[in-house]
Amino acid sequence: MNRLRIFIMIMAGLLATATLVRGESLQATLTGYEEVPSVSTVANGDFRAIIQDGGAADHFHYTLTYSGLQGTVSQGHIHVATPGVNGSIIIWLCQTTGQFIDPTGNAPTCPQEGTVSGRITAANVIAGNTASQQLNANDFAGAIAAMRAGAAYANVHTLPLSGGGEIRGQIRVIGK
Repeated sequence: MNRLRIFIMIMAGLLATATLVRGESLQATLTGYEEVPSVSTVANGDFRAIIQDGGAADHFHYTLTYSGLQGTVSQGHIHVATPGVNGSIIIWLCQTTGQFIDPTGNAPTCPQEGTVSGRITAANVIAGNTASQQLNANDFAGAIAAMRAGAAYANVHTLPLSGGGEIRGQIRVIGK
């Protein structure tokens, strides 16, 4: 009986350790039909993020992949808003040269097509431009909470056709 208890405790410990190392997975499938207003485009994309440290994280790693965009890519972001609503930018995922530049200076350059990846910390979180949303700069925990609640989306903007965004996807937790 003692061996069984020891075995169960060891297995529970291993399972807990594997869960912490793997982290929490977030994902969004980006299409034009999730933009507000909807965009008729053949473009598509995928956003994925891994939050580690068992929920007490101070960073996450992400990849944003997209293709088929009809315009010239100008920027990619995470915004806070529920489905069907536009919201404030809180995290820049990528940027290009010109008038649309990440105010933190931390975002990598957006490719016209392909994958961009990075590491997001509190230093990447900017204050939302909609005062009623009460989004503060460096509020990493607030950004994570919005993504976990399904109240954040990733999108890619293009010019001149879709300055408000050509593809968008609501971010969801897909695994822990």
